[in-house]
Amino acid sequence: MERAHSLLLNEEVCSRLAEHQRAEFIFEWLNHLKKLLPATDRVRVVVTTDSDAVDIKQNQRCLVDQLSGILVGSPGPPTRWLLAHCLAMLYRLGDPLSSSLLVDRCNDIIRSRDDSPSGLPTRLAAVATLGALYEQLGRMLVGSFRDSLTNLLKAMKSAESQGRYEIMLCVERMLRGLGVSAVSCHRDVYKAARTCLTDRSMSVRCAAAKCLMELQREAAFLWNSELENVATLCFRAFEGSNDNVRVSVAKLLGTLLAAAVETRQPAAAPRQGGRGRSSLEEAMALLTAGFLRGGAGFLRASGDMLKGTSSVSKDIRIGVTQACVVFVSTLGGSWLEANLPSYLALLMDLASHSRATQIPGDAAVTRRCVSFILRSSLGSLLGEKAQTNALKQLCLVVASQKPAIDAGDGNVETRVSSADVSASQHVLVCCLLELGGLVQGLGSTAAPLLSDTLVDTVVSVLLHPASSARLAAAWCLRCVAAAMPSQRSPLLDRCTERLAALKSSPDALVGYGAAVAALVASAQNCPLGLPHTKGKAVLVLAEDLLRSASQSSRISLQRTQAGWLLVSSLITLGPAVVEHHLPRLLLLWRCVFPASLREQEIELRRGDYFTWQVTLEGRAGALSAMKNLLLHCRELVTDHNIGLLLTPLACAVALLTKSLTPPPLPSESFGLVMNQLVSDLSGPDNLNQPCSDLTLLPPLCHHDDLPLVGPALHHTHHRYVEEQLHGSSVGGGSLDHDPFSLCETHDQAPPAPLPPPAALTTAAVHLFGAVFPHIISAQRVKILEQFVETVNQLKGQRQQTVQTHVCAALCSLLKVLPLVRGSLGPEEIRPSAVSLLSGALESSSPLLRCLAAEGLARLVQVVGDAGFTVSVSLLCFDRLKTARDAASRSGYALALGALHRHTGGISSPQHLSTCLGVLFTLSQDSTSPEVQTWSLHSLSLVVDLSGGLYRAHAESSFTLALRLLLSAPPTHPEVHYSLGRCLHALITCLGPDLQGDGAVVTALRSSCLVGCGLMQASPDCLVQARATSCLQQLHMFSPAHVNLSSLVPALCEILLDYSMLANLCSSYLCLRRAVVACLRQLVQREALEVSEHAVTLVKELPRRDNTHLDVTIKEVGLEGALFTLLDRESDPGLRSDIQETLVHMMTSSATSGKLGHWLKLCKDVLSATTDCRAPVGASQDEDADSSRDDDSSVFRARPESVGPFTALRWGTRRFAMACVCRIIEQCESADPAHFDMALAQERRLQESTDFLVLHLGDLVRMAFMAATDHSDQLRLAGLQTLLVIIRRFSDVPEPEFPGHVILEQYQANVGAALRPAFAADAAPDVTAKACQVCSAWISSGVVSDLRDLRRVHQLLASSLAKIQVERDVSGQLYNEAMAAMETMAVLKAWAEVIMKVPSSRVAGLHRRRSEVCSGSGGGGLLTLVQSDLAALSRLWLAALQDHALLTLPQENASQLPAAGGSFYTAETLNQARAHYSSSWAPILHATSLWLHSTGFVMSDNSPANLSRPATPTSMGRTDSVGGAKSPEDVSSDRLHLILGISVEFLCSPHSQDQMENITSCLRALQTLLDVSWPRAKIGNDQALSVELLSVLHRLMVTRESPSVHLAVLELLRQIVTAAQEHVREKRHSAEVDDGASEKETLPEFGEGRNTGGLIPGHSLVFGALELCICVLVRKLPQLSPKLAGTSPTGPGGSVWSLTDSDCRLVASSLCVLSQLPSVCSPEGSVSILPTILHLLLGVLRELLHQPHTQTGSGGGASVAEVVQASLQALKCILTSSMSQQEKSRGAWNRLLRSALHTLLGLWDAGERDRAVDQIGLLTALTVFLLSAGPEVCTAEPLHALCLQRFTAGMDAKDPLVVSRCYQLLTSVFQAPPGIAVPYIQALGLPLVRFLQRVERSRPQSPEELLRVLEGVRALEALVQAADESHRPRLVAILFPLLISFLLDENALGSAPAASWSLHEAALKDLMRLGPQHSAVFRSLIASSPHLKSRLEAAVKGNQESLNTKASGANPGGRSGAKSSPSITLKTNFL
Repeated sequence: MERAHSLLLNEEVCSRLAEHQRAEFIFEWLNHLKKLLPATDRVRVVVTTDSDAVDIKQNQRCLVDQLSGILVGSPGPPTRWLLAHCLAMLYRLGDPLSSSLLVDRCNDIIRSRDDSPSGLPTRLAAVATLGALYEQLGRMLVGSFRDSLTNLLKAMKSAESQGRYEIMLCVERMLRGLGVSAVSCHRDVYKAARTCLTDRSMSVRCAAAKCLMELQREAAFLWNSELENVATLCFRAFEGSNDNVRVSVAKLLGTLLAAAVETRQPAAAPRQGGRGRSSLEEAMALLTAGFLRGGAGFLRASGDMLKGTSSVSKDIRIGVTQACVVFVSTLGGSWLEANLPSYLALLMDLASHSRATQIPGDAAVTRRCVSFILRSSLGSLLGEKAQTNALKQLCLVVASQKPAIDAGDGNVETRVSSADVSASQHVLVCCLLELGGLVQGLGSTAAPLLSDTLVDTVVSVLLHPASSARLAAAWCLRCVAAAMPSQRSPLLDRCTERLAALKSSPDALVGYGAAVAALVASAQNCPLGLPHTKGKAVLVLAEDLLRSASQSSRISLQRTQAGWLLVSSLITLGPAVVEHHLPRLLLLWRCVFPASLREQEIELRRGDYFTWQVTLEGRAGALSAMKNLLLHCRELVTDHNIGLLLTPLACAVALLTKSLTPPPLPSESFGLVMNQLVSDLSGPDNLNQPCSDLTLLPPLCHHDDLPLVGPALHHTHHRYVEEQLHGSSVGGGSLDHDPFSLCETHDQAPPAPLPPPAALTTAAVHLFGAVFPHIISAQRVKILEQFVETVNQLKGQRQQTVQTHVCAALCSLLKVLPLVRGSLGPEEIRPSAVSLLSGALESSSPLLRCLAAEGLARLVQVVGDAGFTVSVSLLCFDRLKTARDAASRSGYALALGALHRHTGGISSPQHLSTCLGVLFTLSQDSTSPEVQTWSLHSLSLVVDLSGGLYRAHAESSFTLALRLLLSAPPTHPEVHYSLGRCLHALITCLGPDLQGDGAVVTALRSSCLVGCGLMQASPDCLVQARATSCLQQLHMFSPAHVNLSSLVPALCEILLDYSMLANLCSSYLCLRRAVVACLRQLVQREALEVSEHAVTLVKELPRRDNTHLDVTIKEVGLEGALFTLLDRESDPGLRSDIQETLVHMMTSSATSGKLGHWLKLCKDVLSATTDCRAPVGASQDEDADSSRDDDSSVFRARPESVGPFTALRWGTRRFAMACVCRIIEQCESADPAHFDMALAQERRLQESTDFLVLHLGDLVRMAFMAATDHSDQLRLAGLQTLLVIIRRFSDVPEPEFPGHVILEQYQANVGAALRPAFAADAAPDVTAKACQVCSAWISSGVVSDLRDLRRVHQLLASSLAKIQVERDVSGQLYNEAMAAMETMAVLKAWAEVIMKVPSSRVAGLHRRRSEVCSGSGGGGLLTLVQSDLAALSRLWLAALQDHALLTLPQENASQLPAAGGSFYTAETLNQARAHYSSSWAPILHATSLWLHSTGFVMSDNSPANLSRPATPTSMGRTDSVGGAKSPEDVSSDRLHLILGISVEFLCSPHSQDQMENITSCLRALQTLLDVSWPRAKIGNDQALSVELLSVLHRLMVTRESPSVHLAVLELLRQIVTAAQEHVREKRHSAEVDDGASEKETLPEFGEGRNTGGLIPGHSLVFGALELCICVLVRKLPQLSPKLAGTSPTGPGGSVWSLTDSDCRLVASSLCVLSQLPSVCSPEGSVSILPTILHLLLGVLRELLHQPHTQTGSGGGASVAEVVQASLQALKCILTSSMSQQEKSRGAWNRLLRSALHTLLGLWDAGERDRAVDQIGLLTALTVFLLSAGPEVCTAEPLHALCLQRFTAGMDAKDPLVVSRCYQLLTSVFQAPPGIAVPYIQALGLPLVRFLQRVERSRPQSPEELLRVLEGVRALEALVQAADESHRPRLVAILFPLLISFLLDENALGSAPAASWSLHEAALKDLMRLGPQHSAVFRSLIASSPHLKSRLEAAVKGNQESLNTKASGANPGGRSGAKSSPSITLKTNFL
């Protein structure tokens, strides 16, 4: 194909190709030429693939010759259109003078009489070329126009359908090109098009409609003088038409009528010679005439009127309906809003016309058509404001029918005829259904209307004499309740009151009963629900109606129906409601049916017609209620309840089958039912009933096969009325066919139950499939044989009816069997089943053939026998060989594909080849497009399901598909659609292989692209949709080979196509679905490229085609257009795809340069609430006129106040708010500057990046706009956004005002946004969300000023007051669970506020309640909450008790209070559980803070107005006996409540994802244990403490959060402290009681007692040890003997690899370990001491054996913390009182000596890669020496080893080690004599020798200086430790050493810093110590003159040095002033 990419056709290559390859090659060349030629629009040069600049004029002749050769070469349809386009463009861009020669040649070809097979394609190509030439060259060919047109019109008279089709398209293009120049021939064109508009070929009709559509642009007579004639012509064109024709002709007719009503020159005078503007009444009169009389002439219509029949086909009525929609859509929303009253009146005249409603079927079609018009106009064209006005107008129309409504009362003075009553019901049904639809769309924004007359008007219709009107009113009320849940309860009260008051009126009974049922049923999908008391009242009312039904025969039927209708609606509320009423319901069912089959037999023999009518009505209602029970309350259908229902069902079966013999076995009951079903499906009584195939068969067919049936089953906007073409034969769906459908679950569309006969057939078909597997085999065979016999005996329509019913039943069975894993039965049943299905495969009904093919495949699947599968396949092959009719061949062809679908693909290559050979042959049968379509569809199934086995056939399949795409005529788009399915399946089959570079793969990929291009060029929407899907699939497998620059503009052009309907964009929903789905996939990878291509497209569009959406793209990009489309679409799937597309685009670009664009876009969407839509048609024409003057002009600038969007609905704006939240969330993981104003401003100056914080004002304004909207859903979204903003920006500082945050400036916005949510009429969910925002705002710390804080606090305070007031049960609007939700939200919000108050302030609050705290922060917050804290505490405790009850397991449900809890009722227990579970944790924490502040001391000043918690479940005010509880008991209850809730939650396996709740629990427990009273209670209850420890241990093991681990260890410490205090208290009590004489026996208290044993599971110490070991071993695995020597896996293993949090964990564990011995008895302490010492020394080992890469004594602050904690724990152990007790002293000493030995051994235990930290070891050794007694430390050989360690430390090379050693020796020398003396004796002399060496080698560095100074301190300590008698001799040693450190005046100036510092320190020491030991000093100075002289020299030198420094510091000072030294030196101590 690459050789085709050249300017000239490569004829040499082309000649060598085969015929099908040549056609593909030529098409590809033409396609390339089409893209190549426009590049020369301004520069006449083309750059070819050879990079040569070639002038087109030089090559024009050669190109024309080549193209002309293709023209006469019989090109196919796509090729001829492309050829025509290229030829016309060549002449337009090159030399146009010779174009007339080509026109003449084309005319000659058209005139020729060549009837050969190649002649027709050539003529068609000439016609197409002629049209393209005139379209491109326009007025340049005006001279030959008349001749060409005459030639074409003459040729059309003898042309076949393809010729007529092409000629009409050619004329359309000629008119488009010539414009006003063709006015002279307009009449001739009109005459020709009139003939073609009623052509027998549907495609010709479509082409004629397009031609007339183009003609009407300039031919004003079409919508003036000829308007009526054209309208009649259109009506005739509708007759017998298909969907495409109806859409095209409706577009023509609607456009003409719109032009007639609203002329395009509003300022021009009426035209001369023609009529002026037509009025709306005249236009609607034309449409009404067509709807009522069709296209018939006067005589025929008059004759039909005389006969009383209607000859208007449903095709015409549906076409007129579509034309009316086009008419209004073209005029636009503004016009509709202005003319709405007149428009509605005219529509209602049509709906009530007697000719349109003569029979029920016609009436149903008429109502459906009018409803479609209303929905398409009012629901789509109008914005919310205009829709509100439309609601008022509809109410006026309903009110105008009051005389007919009042006719039901009989009290009116004027009588109303039955005809008027009948007419009014149709008007009311249409209006009420549209009212309901509008209200549902508006949602809560329609609330202001309710204060007007809307509800009163609708309720008044409930008394209408016609049931359809009453039921429509009930449905409308249901819509009101669904849109505004606050109205449900008032409406229900109103209707129940009226129903009870009007029990004697039949119409009132049915009307108000239906209204009550609809209102109750509407609550099933509403989260706000219905008060439980309303359900009780409805059941009481229903029981009363059923009980009183027999009292008055006049209204028995109505009371029975109303009663069961209420019961059915009640059951839809679900098991939570029904379980309380189930016994009464079972009693009702038992009463309506006979008690036994014997009573049934007696009953059958008596009773008149009316009695049986009432009885059957009651039983039908009871069965409907049973069905609802099975659907909505499945969990209540227990075996017991099923047993109670079986007797009524058995009686119903007996009555159904009229059997008087009770069947003993269920299987026989099934047999009787089956006999009745056979009679219903094939009995003679039902043969004359019309067949409901369109409603019966599609659910049983495969959804992929339904497109074969026709466009009626496609997803189009007109499907709502198109279904009436087929379904109206059985009567249209209507509510009055089954009032119980009001109780069913519906989407927004009103229910349309089928007429009883059709509904009976559908039910029989479904029941047949369910019952058949349960009957005996013999009966199965007999039934199918009976079906075969019945079908064979009948003929014609009756045979097809039975065949449809029987095949549907059989397929229903085959669909059910795999689900129940049942078998079909014996082999004898198979021939009958095959016979039935094969007969249906030959039916003339396409739908029945689809069903039969699916059924045959399912039959093979169910049988599961390979032989049977082969036999069925051979049967299909044989029939295809012999059959000649198209129906049979298409049916069996589809069966082959269905067999592959349900047998998983037949894996035999031979069978696959045979099947493909047959299907290939059938697909090339051009004589039958139907066979081609079905066989190609079947081929696509085979390709799809054969998998890799099909790869060998891929090339031939591609060849076939392309050949057919190039040759199939455009008049049969269904063939192209099936070819598209094949292409899609082939692309899927090849899959990722399409990415390859081989020659074969490249050719296949090229074929894919060519095929997609061929389908994209198709005029049919479904084929275009399939092309889009193929390209999407190709992009998924081979994205590099899909050209986005051409694909994206094509997709956007489809989305922005306003040529069909202004409000619906492109005509087919399925096409838009495919386009948006493709865009969604594209933007996932290339969002920026897609957006750029879309904007490029709009810039390049012709000026005439620009529409509102194009402007949107120019202003805000493709994403803005998608927002507009989202607003206009109603299909849920399409809306979801659009939203996903927008999300993907936003995710890829919001943080990469387009942040401001997206935020502005969301703001514009949110601001688009004005309602100013202009008529699209008028704006287009104005733009077109202006474009003719200035082609380069741009759209007029909009006013600044108007954004790019107008009147967007609340759903779209809610999505925009969700996008804002998503943008904020996305920025969190992006640049930190998004949340830092200073950094963002700095970065903004340096680069062009945008940051979120710079748009904070816009974010707040958007949240404010949404939060104050009328729509509750939008308010919720706005509040959520505000919450996100507060949480993300609350701590962002304001750079311009230090000390302030950036959110402070938006206080007023936040307060104003929150205020509406606390209004009295606000919905509970809105208030709950607002409470969450309030708490976040108050606790965020943004506002510090108390006055500003009070504004939001008052809102919270009002909600607190609201929940404390006892609620009026009768005035409840919502389910009681909603009150619980609101209460929990308020209490949670207050709890979160309290949690932000510093705990010290909360504690102070209880003591200083009368004081007023001032200031900011916590103080101001405390001032606000102090007045409410007493009430809050009661409410919190009540809520916690409720939560505790609700979390009880199911087996303890009997303990729940019968009346419910404080804030929930027993009936709403399950619903309330979710609200408690989301709120309890903050409440628990806040309650513990409050209890902490009170110290568990109860206060008596409880608030008087606290009414809510005064319920049976309130906290411990009275005990079981009835007396008041003591304060101690109440406090104990509260403590155990909090402990119980916490422990239950922490043990729950479902708390994995609730880390916040876990943290709240732990903090609450910590807060409690900070108080002495609960600490004493827990310490006193060892079982409780052990249980808490086990829970904490489990939490430690199962959670990996460091914060949780730290909180657990803190709790552990508190629990151990509580145990310590308890043991200490018991010991103290024993001391006081027993006296001091028995002290040695007192410490028996504690764990271990006399034996020292600790019982796991019962010992607190053991549990604490477990927890500590768990932490230590997880962080340091080397501590475990099992893991010692192994390399640790994962993080941990060495203290040097731990994080800061891990180090804190280890330190906390060591702290707890050190406290454990104090909890034990002496014997118990001995038991645990080895473990504790092992762990402590093990941690020390890990700490003090450093890696070689680690230097110093620590690895940072965290490791230093662990070292400090280790030493502290070691000291705590060594100083434990247990070591001094008589019973344990010996064991402790032995263990401590062992520990000391281990510690001393650590010096030698260093590993190769580790160094021993001598400083740490010496410190630990010093702690041992100072803390343990002499009995431990002075034992040999430990004492000698200790001396060795210190000696080695003194001799170390590292001065830091030496200095630390001397520092520690200082402590040792100061110890008691038992410890100090041996060390003084051993180490004193080395110390003195070291200091003596200092004089010879003075320190040169700070480290060496420190070593000397510490040595001096040690020697000084030694002196102080000596006896008074020995001290002078030691001082005599010290003073010479200090003097030796001094420098004389000569050396002082040049001494190093360290030496000078030593000199100064020695001098200070001499000054300090000299006076203390003056006698020794004097004698020393006197006896040593050299010491004296050295001292004097040092003092003198020091003085001079100080003077020099002072003079240098003050050079300008007075000369006579002497600066005194800072230190006064004394030299005379005598």
